[in-house]
Amino acid sequence: MDKNYFELTVHPSSHVELFSDFLLSFADAIEENGEKLILRSENPLDEVVLGIDEFAKKLSEKLSFKITVRTSLQEKQNEDWIKKYQDSVKPIQVGSIYIRPSWEKPKNSLTDIVIDPALAFGSGHHESTYGCLLMLQRYASIGSRMLDVGTGSGILAITASKLGAIADICDTDEQALEAAKENFVKNGVKYKNAWVGSVTDAPKNNDGIKYGIVVANIVTDVLLMIEKDLINRLFDEGILILSGILDKYSQRIKSAYDSLTLIDEVIAGEWRTLVYKR
Repeated sequence: MDKNYFELTVHPSSHVELFSDFLLSFADAIEENGEKLILRSENPLDEVVLGIDEFAKKLSEKLSFKITVRTSLQEKQNEDWIKKYQDSVKPIQVGSIYIRPSWEKPKNSLTDIVIDPALAFGSGHHESTYGCLLMLQRYASIGSRMLDVGTGSGILAITASKLGAIADICDTDEQALEAAKENFVKNGVKYKNAWVGSVTDAPKNNDGIKYGIVVANIVTDVLLMIEKDLINRLFDEGILILSGILDKYSQRIKSAYDSLTLIDEVIAGEWRTLVYKR
C-alpha cells in the first residue's frame, strides 16, 4: 500500500451522469455524493483534471449552453482500515472472564472467551452485558441448566458453559442465532438446544423444561411482555437475571417481577442488571 493517495472531487453544474461515465474511464468505481463525484487513486490525477475541463467545454458546445465544473484535488494519507478497526476493539476483563477478539492473545489464569464484535452490545463492553457476566460468575454452577433468551452473540451462554452450566439459547433473529452457534464452536463449548424465537417458542423436546438459571438481556418492554413466561421456566429456587434495563425503567421491572425475591443488583452507568430468585 502506498503511503499517500489522491482524491479528486468533481462538481459539475449539470449532467452529473455524463461526467460520471467520463470518469469511469479512469477508475473502476466512482463515489457519488449528492451532485459531486469523487475519484480516488494512488496515481496522480492532474491529467484527469485537465481532461474534465476539456470534457466540460466540448459538452457545452454540443448542448449549446455553458456547463461549468469545479474540481478539487487533494493528496491524502492512506490508512490501514482493518488495523485501525482492530486497534479500536480492546479485550475486556470481567471478574475472572477475559473476553477478547480473535486477533488478541489470551490472558493466563483467566477464562478465555473469543468474540469478534460487530456491536459493543454482546461483546462485554456494554454495561448490560457486563452486569450479566458478573452475575453469571456469581450464580452459575457446574451442571446447572441455563437458558439465554435473546442470546445475540452468545456471549452469556458461552460464559455459563465455560463455568460448567448446560446452556440452551434462543433469539428472534435467525442470523444472530447462527452467529452465536459459530461463536460456541470458536470457543470450544457446546449448547444443548437452540431455536429461533423467544422463551415461548421452544421445540417440543424442550417443552416444560425448567432451568436453574434464566438470563434475559433484552429491552424493558419485552421483559415486561414475557414476565410470566420467564418465571414459568424457573425451578423453585431458580435464578432469573434480567438486564438491558435503563435506570429510569428499573422500577417498572421491579413492580412487574415482585412475585420473585430480588437478591442482587448491578448498577453500571445508566443501566441495571437485576437478579431474582423464585
